[in-house]
Amino acid sequence: MTESRTSIHPATALLGVYKKPDILFVAGEGSWLITEDGRRYLDFTAGIGVNALGHGAPEVVAAIREALETGLIHTSNLFRTEPAERLAEELVATTFPARVFFCNSGAEAGEGAFKLARRWARGVGGPAKHRIVAFHGSFHGRLFGTLAATDRAAYREPFEPLMPGVDFAEVGDLDGLSALVREDTTAAVILEPIQGEGGIRAVPFEFLREVRALCDERRVAFILDEIQCGMGRTGRLFAHEYAGIQPDLLMVAKPLAGGLPMGAILAAPHVADAIQPGEHGTTFGGGPLVAHVARTVLRTIGAPAFLEGVRQRAVRLDAGLRALAARSPVVRELRGLGLIRGVRLEGDVAAVVTRARELGLLVVAAGPDVVRLLPPLNAPDELLDRGVELLGEALD
Repeated sequence: MTESRTSIHPATALLGVYKKPDILFVAGEGSWLITEDGRRYLDFTAGIGVNALGHGAPEVVAAIREALETGLIHTSNLFRTEPAERLAEELVATTFPARVFFCNSGAEAGEGAFKLARRWARGVGGPAKHRIVAFHGSFHGRLFGTLAATDRAAYREPFEPLMPGVDFAEVGDLDGLSALVREDTTAAVILEPIQGEGGIRAVPFEFLREVRALCDERRVAFILDEIQCGMGRTGRLFAHEYAGIQPDLLMVAKPLAGGLPMGAILAAPHVADAIQPGEHGTTFGGGPLVAHVARTVLRTIGAPAFLEGVRQRAVRLDAGLRALAARSPVVRELRGLGLIRGVRLEGDVAAVVTRARELGLLVVAAGPDVVRLLPPLNAPDELLDRGVELLGEALD
């Protein structure tokens, strides 16, 4: 007896967790995405910060081919492979003394960072030292731990109860934070140097330094979430470098492997030493193919000349946005740093995103009133100008 099968449209076979426009992309080229009918869209989403080198980047394509030629795509973490070990070595060399855990996404990096922080804190202060302090406006992921530390009611409420033991502070309110961070009960403070989903709000460098000092004083782990703002997006390899601090745990993901799924946690030695074999793991994290590609991405983005180019492009983009804000009555505020920028509007941001797409520009919202701009880090000057021009038309 044969099973009857219902014929469905390919687009409806996917779980409906995203509202997608009726556009089918079939190719990418630098800063452009191309549809099945040949229309080209200027991409200022970069896969939500993932495609830092644009679409079809020659460096990424070559690295994928090199990795495939070895025949090593996956071995599991029961065995050693060279790409993961070399990538970890190079990440540490370009950041701070640490040991690295590779995973598959930003949310997994967050979950792992919470586990590492709690494991270390238990050794310092016992089981009572387990609470996490996050910040209003934060977004750290959609799994049960990271969602509990995400300040977005619409994301949280359908899945409550979430992981207990999370408190929220206000960015910039050191007194309020100090009241929540207790040496006997707090394991970690987690903070994005630039809040992405929360509206592209840059945390003042001085506040980052104050949080670092408070965590040192109370023997609390300081977790920095640089999943979206890290890997060159601000003009430095990581945004916290502007504040002259080092975290105890650093979360990295989005652009790390050039569009392939990869996340990482960098754990300072005193935290890393707390975890024991068997207490955490991953099947796919740090596989030889993605790690080989990530080494190429890290070397490309981390090159001083490349980062200088990002800073120069950021100056040009900033000038264009300031000119746009001066002539547009609906622009209320410009936010961000480097090539992660937010334009806060008066009015319906969803309508602006839709109108921009109709004009051939892809942007994404960051909360209810902010348009988020995430062009490729190597976007040519003329395309940065064109993106601002199209955004202005959408605002008009």
